[in-house]
Amino acid sequence: MAAPKYAPVPPSESVRAYESPEYVPEAWKPDRPAEIEGRQPEGMRLGYQGPDQGYAFTLGERFRNRIQAGDGVSVDDALRGSLNIALRRASLFGRAPVVHDISVACAIWGWLDEQPSAEVVERRRELFAGVADTLNYYGKGRMIADLVPEATLRMAPEEAAKAYASGRWRELTGG
Repeated sequence: MAAPKYAPVPPSESVRAYESPEYVPEAWKPDRPAEIEGRQPEGMRLGYQGPDQGYAFTLGERFRNRIQAGDGVSVDDALRGSLNIALRRASLFGRAPVVHDISVACAIWGWLDEQPSAEVVERRRELFAGVADTLNYYGKGRMIADLVPEATLRMAPEEAAKAYASGRWRELTGG
């Protein structure tokens, strides 16, 4: 590596300069047997791909004590369904999940609302009951994420919370 101008060089040595290596390896090519060509596949049960999606579980745990699940839905069901929505939102932006993804997911379904309407509670019970059991209800979790319109997913958390508070939860959730 070349030395910066301010680095002292003894007069008996020559000034260092960049030299190419004698061997330059060939460029990497995607030639592994399972390599995906083109874009990530989309379809039933494939979910929404993105980097570091497991981090959403860590973020979701931060909401566990704030979720108002109510009757017929466990906190685990609420978190799992909301994580599906949050991962879809993160994937839409092409990044790993962040706390705002889960904030939007929780806000649109009123999980942070201490007094949700009876209508919201009933709809949540229909959709979210049992979703934490991914062995038997994986498709149901995917369906919850697919219901939410893209326009909702693009909202800021504060905007989603205001829209829910104004009674627009059906529009926000697609349900």
